Amino acid sequence: MLKLHYNLEKFSLGLVAAIILAASVGGFVEIAPLFKIHETVDLPDDLRPNTPLELAGRRIYMREGCYACHSQMVRSLADEIDRYGPYSLASESAYDHPMLWGSKRTGPDLARLGNKYSDVWHVRHLIDPRSVVPASIMPSYPWLTQSLDTSMLRDSLATLAKLNVPYNAAMISAAEADAFAQSRPDSEGAEKVSERYGESVAVRDFDGDPSRLTELDALVAYLQSLGRLTTASFEVMSEDGQ
Repeated sequence: MLKLHYNLEKFSLGLVAAIILAASVGGFVEIAPLFKIHETVDLPDDLRPNTPLELAGRRIYMREGCYACHSQMVRSLADEIDRYGPYSLASESAYDHPMLWGSKRTGPDLARLGNKYSDVWHVRHLIDPRSVVPASIMPSYPWLTQSLDTSMLRDSLATLAKLNVPYNAAMISAAEADAFAQSRPDSEGAEKVSERYGESVAVRDFDGDPSRLTELDALVAYLQSLGRLTTASFEVMSEDGQ
């Protein structure tokens, strides 16, 4: 094998062809199963898509590069389950575009973060991480107090609907209104958010400032939804006797 590789190195075109062949085989092995994924992954009956506010928070999460330090995948190892909770199921991420499972853990895994800490804790942690975790090396994000831009929410939901995320016409047309209403529990639109996305959706002022809709509202709403879009993983663990 080494001799073959040595001989290929003498001929650049041959080496390039071998690299392309190896990459093609690897790519096919990874991509081909995706065409049959709908036959192998059963969607949980209670799986819901992100609300417009949570979706906006997810975009901020990606914009700020949070995925570079935090994974969203609990592996089926005893120590991970003890620390983070039920292991992750592919079906939980069926509506995620892109999928953010990841593998880099400079910070802890966030797959089961929802409702683990209060909204106040998250706000303080994002603005000044060391005020709640003295040993934290996470950077601060003081600019998240700026107003949330909701102008692209309708287009975002419409695009995801084309990718089989179950956003209907009513959800798409009310995207901006629902984003505001989710952070204002006393508003007329708050009940509509629950009607469209389910009673389990958190409808409250996330950043502590009810006078404005901010990026903090969106990001905290998203973080509080992690691991809470379905109960499938907890049911599987229960069936396994864990």
